[in-house]
Amino acid sequence: MHRGFEDELDKLRTRLVRMGSIVEEQVEFAFRALLEGNTELAKIVQERDDKVDKLDIKIDKQCQRIFALQQPVASDLRLLLAAIKINNELERIGDMASNVAGPVLMIDNLQKFALELGMERITQAAFRMVKASLDAFINNDPELAKHILPTDDTVDNLEREIIAEVIKRMKTDKNYIDAGVALIDVLRQIERIADHATNIAENVIFLIKARLVRHRQIEDDGSILDAELFTDESGL
Repeated sequence: MHRGFEDELDKLRTRLVRMGSIVEEQVEFAFRALLEGNTELAKIVQERDDKVDKLDIKIDKQCQRIFALQQPVASDLRLLLAAIKINNELERIGDMASNVAGPVLMIDNLQKFALELGMERITQAAFRMVKASLDAFINNDPELAKHILPTDDTVDNLEREIIAEVIKRMKTDKNYIDAGVALIDVLRQIERIADHATNIAENVIFLIKARLVRHRQIEDDGSILDAELFTDESGL
């Protein structure tokens, strides 16, 4: 492999790490905006979404260029495939963060209701997943990635629990309706953020271990069940 190709892959990885750092901060700011009622943070999240979209396009074009000019195989091909998927997941997480921040600017008492519902439980769990999935990618750590996957079930359960409480309150207090509708959508956005973080973790396992895995294939001890292992014949 010639030096120019190595430089292109290094540049791609660096750009992807930068994208991850921006998106991680977007999620942090969006969740803080929600729980603190901080409209300035909410505005920052929405303004930066365009920056995330532009970086997404740059990374996608860079991957296309490498595919067109090179013939990557084995670990290099896995890096390119994982980069395309992780880049897409990050862009989607950025969109979800913006969607979480939006209602903070429009709905009165959203923070009050969010705190009453204990929504910090689900925001903390989802943010840990985002941060850990990116740390796993940066540090080439498939073990960390594996431990992220079961947390998705925790977020799913919290989403269902809190939405049920929101609906209950909406039925008994008409003043809760506008905020309740907004919070149900926010909860769904948070759950989707966790889903995308799960997908990033799965791609880290694919990148490092050459295994296609879905989180249902992870046992309680963290071992991988029924994962497809690529052989040299596949070129991956």
